[in-house]
Amino acid sequence: MSDSDPFDEIIAAETDRDPDLAVIEAGSRTLRTQGGPPEADVPTRPQDPEVDKALREVEAELATRWGETKLEPSVTRIAALMDVLGEPQRSYPSIHITGTNGKTSTARMIEALLGAFELRTGRYTSPHVQSVTERISLDGAPISAERFIETYEDIKPYIEMVDAQQEYRLSFFEVLTGMAYAAFADAPVDVAVVEVGMGGTWDATNVIDGDVAVVTPIDLDHTDRLGETPGEIAKEKAGVVKQDATVILAQQPVDAAQVLLKKAVEVDATVAREGLEFGVVARQVAVGGQLITLRGLGGEYEEVYLPLHGAYQAHNAAVALAAVEGFFGVGSQRPEPLDIDTVRKAFAAVTSPGRLEIVRRSPTVVLDAAHNPAGARATAEAIGEAFDFSRLIGVVGASGDKNVRGLLEAFEPVFAEIVITQNSSHRAMDADELAAIAVEVFGEERVQVEPRLPDALEAAITLSEEEGEFAGAGVLVTGSVITVGEARLLLGKG
Repeated sequence: MSDSDPFDEIIAAETDRDPDLAVIEAGSRTLRTQGGPPEADVPTRPQDPEVDKALREVEAELATRWGETKLEPSVTRIAALMDVLGEPQRSYPSIHITGTNGKTSTARMIEALLGAFELRTGRYTSPHVQSVTERISLDGAPISAERFIETYEDIKPYIEMVDAQQEYRLSFFEVLTGMAYAAFADAPVDVAVVEVGMGGTWDATNVIDGDVAVVTPIDLDHTDRLGETPGEIAKEKAGVVKQDATVILAQQPVDAAQVLLKKAVEVDATVAREGLEFGVVARQVAVGGQLITLRGLGGEYEEVYLPLHGAYQAHNAAVALAAVEGFFGVGSQRPEPLDIDTVRKAFAAVTSPGRLEIVRRSPTVVLDAAHNPAGARATAEAIGEAFDFSRLIGVVGASGDKNVRGLLEAFEPVFAEIVITQNSSHRAMDADELAAIAVEVFGEERVQVEPRLPDALEAAITLSEEEGEFAGAGVLVTGSVITVGEARLLLGKG
């Protein structure tokens, strides 16, 4: 991206409240959609009223700051915060993950592998599905509400000190990043697994020097901020590649790969490329997921069960495995591969909430947080492979700043009908506006509009049941992480 890009316009964008901090209430209880108990890795509101009150107060304070759609492209403020905190991010090695799609799932897999090898992990990912505390994990689980509050209160005086010194206050994402790095140092962790928020070079997370830099597939997203081609976007994301690091590259568009390889040469980084140094050897659909054989930097890892659906998750697994091998020096300092039984155990325990996640049966309702065309294409392919639906109904609520036409076009071949809705975020595209585009893509007879998400879910379930109880129809809720998070609560998963 050129130096003359109009970031002033981004800075001036109106952001009243960060959408990820909106309190998502359970809504209608009339839905015939009760799921199972909450997932362990997606925390609910604290049961203790006092703790819940304190967490809401922290959330309210964070909500007064710039949200994640309002940016000033520099690491000046987060670097100042790290300085006054004593550089906590330097107290542990880290694996830094960028890319367009697959970052969070890959981070979870890396975390699971490191934990299986008895390392204490810290994981920082975004956005969250239901609770802001999901973003900071220790030992594979989100930190407790109590610890989240305590961490915030501990660094609050330093946040205020930096606010007073800078032209702009620290943003919501910068404060959370500071909290994560401080919490990891306090734990202390053996290794941090850190996902960028957006881009790379000027992302708030980029005050670490990742021993391993991971780049998941680059595609077009946030083009107003990062660039209009994969190559331009790669220039920004290449900022996570540091001197003498190990770089793990998922399969990339040619122009993006060229940019990333050039940066690696400039900083003497060691590169491993999917499809050359590592990759997916074989995969077959299995009950609840897939059975895969991976070629890593140290050899083949056969019959690895991954309880996630889709070819893209197998590729994420290959990237995660290579990243952990790179962290341990497999293929360079040590010739032998990682212990196969430990690798199998780790992958078998991986979860990724909101990514082709089944939340109820009869009819089957699946949630997926695809929010751009590339993600939607991967989801559409995966759902056709993993589920034998006779008919699939889509529930789509998207953000107004996304390529919604491209997203809808990716889903058109697999949705028999689509119910258009909107989530509670101020960023949500108006349901009628989204429906107008959907009619152009699907045709009027296949589009239904239900602005309220509870009504949309009810309508989709009713449509899926029209062919009879045993017809095998299903519902896919998608379009936005926020839509998925709210649907998850409505469907009894929180």
